[in-house]
Amino acid sequence: MSIEQQILDAVVAPVGAVHHEITNDSHMHSGPATDSHFSLMLVSEQFAGLMPVKRHQKVYALVGDLMGNPIHALALHCYTPEQWEKKTGMPIAPNCMGGG
Repeated sequence: MSIEQQILDAVVAPVGAVHHEITNDSHMHSGPATDSHFSLMLVSEQFAGLMPVKRHQKVYALVGDLMGNPIHALALHCYTPEQWEKKTGMPIAPNCMGGG
């Protein structure tokens, strides 16, 4: 099973996501790992009333076993359905600024 699918399996149902997107950003980062950097966007009513850091903590708790290995970085974009209605898509990940 792909890393992307493992991430989605770990979070989509538990947070009740009504919409989600995931991108593999590994090609923009230095190093040999091809499946290590991801951006994940989730839309869920469960994020209502939570500050961004609490939303991220909720998601990171669900993917904890994947963090460090195989995932090196996971950029999270967590919205309520009302917030998502005002968005135009997932933010674009920046290119790597360091590494070997």
